[in-house]
Amino acid sequence: MYETVIGLEIHVQLNTQSKAFCKDQNSFDEAVNTNISFVSLAHPGTLPRMNKSHIEKAVKLGMALGCDINQHNFFDRKNYFYPDLPKGYQITQDKEPFCRQGKVRYMSEGEVRTITLHHIHMEEDAGKSTHDQDGRYSLVDINRAGVPLLEIVTQPDFRSGQEVSDFLAELQKVVQYLDISDGNMEEGSFRCDCNVSVRKTGSPELGERCEIKNMNSRRYAKNAIEYEAKRQIDIIEQGGIIHRSTLLYDPEKGVTKLMRKKESENDYRYFPEPDLPPLFFSETFLEEFSSQHQTLPIDAYLLLRETYHLSHSDAEVLTEAKETFAFFIHLSEKLSDSKDLCDLLILKILPHVRKENIRLHNFARDTEILHFIELISSGKVSKSAAYQHLFLPWTTDTTQDITILAMSKGLIQSDDQSFLDELIAEVIESNPGKVAEYRKGKKGLIGFFMGQVMQKSGGKTDPKILQNKMENILLQN
Repeated sequence: MYETVIGLEIHVQLNTQSKAFCKDQNSFDEAVNTNISFVSLAHPGTLPRMNKSHIEKAVKLGMALGCDINQHNFFDRKNYFYPDLPKGYQITQDKEPFCRQGKVRYMSEGEVRTITLHHIHMEEDAGKSTHDQDGRYSLVDINRAGVPLLEIVTQPDFRSGQEVSDFLAELQKVVQYLDISDGNMEEGSFRCDCNVSVRKTGSPELGERCEIKNMNSRRYAKNAIEYEAKRQIDIIEQGGIIHRSTLLYDPEKGVTKLMRKKESENDYRYFPEPDLPPLFFSETFLEEFSSQHQTLPIDAYLLLRETYHLSHSDAEVLTEAKETFAFFIHLSEKLSDSKDLCDLLILKILPHVRKENIRLHNFARDTEILHFIELISSGKVSKSAAYQHLFLPWTTDTTQDITILAMSKGLIQSDDQSFLDELIAEVIESNPGKVAEYRKGKKGLIGFFMGQVMQKSGGKTDPKILQNKMENILLQN
């Protein structure tokens, strides 16, 4: 039996206004080669300068993940030639990254797991090359060159592609909760390299690893790791040797393919960046970040599960975005039972704001939302009637009195439910075949009968009273 061992290198583009070491605009999807200047094009005599926001966002992430922050920092030059790297080198951090260690907790297969980080360092991104299929030419876009990056390097703590996929989902939400990146994998602002090796189960020694570059999809990362692990196992079983190499993943064929072999480590001739001074983080500077309470998505998820007793799926939806979680917590503090709020958010409000492309906090005032929920929880209007007949008219003008709107539509349920007997009799008389099936043991049909009565009543039915009456009458021969 074999065990897969995986470590990740995640590159996160930061959402600063300007690039890492010059004032060029940092924005996605602009016309090619427009977010450039003499500095990003590396014209002779130009000099870099540090971006304060780049540094602050880096420290913010390091603090949130419990990393050891290095107070004395400097940048290095990583020298290599590539057409989309105008300077011929990348400004990065080599031997002394700004933080080490740290942990990331995440949910995978129903349990909380923990990944240990090796380090996080600051650097700049390269440009982007586009190659034609025949390999005759390449196009270079320098817009991305110089965009501020954080590289997050994990220990080889992962054992499956599914764990990696779940971890990437959590880390995406972390950078979004902290507002340091949009975490968009499709646009390349959140991408990773996967180092994959296999070893006999129980062996303390790691196998030779292969690096799968530039994964910009959780699904592709999972599939690539699973394929690569199987490929390596097949080679070992046939008596072959795994050679350290850099691979690309072909999602159409579902295979990894060789990009280049690594006979030895690349010689990047690192040396301290001479044009940037050393950087010192004072205790006062670090205390500003350590004193800020940062809610991480895993903490938000566990709070909803353990304190509010929500289901796994409900908690996942409500923690997908920090704004949604904050919205729920803010309103739930004003309710004795937050289940109706949870349902309203997931089933109606969130789909509505997505469709209308509006921010959640601009949807309606707290008092109107709480009034809508109170109508349901008090039993004055059934949940199905409120969702079906009240929600859309209410969203056109959330300042109107929801009770008056419900009364105008005849949805207020009467305390006197005696009218149900006649409606139940009509439904039973119209469906003799289903009545016979129910009496033979097909108890799931109770939902069908209740739906028929509720439709006839126009929603003015207390579901609990209706179910009681319906079951008693159906049991009578």
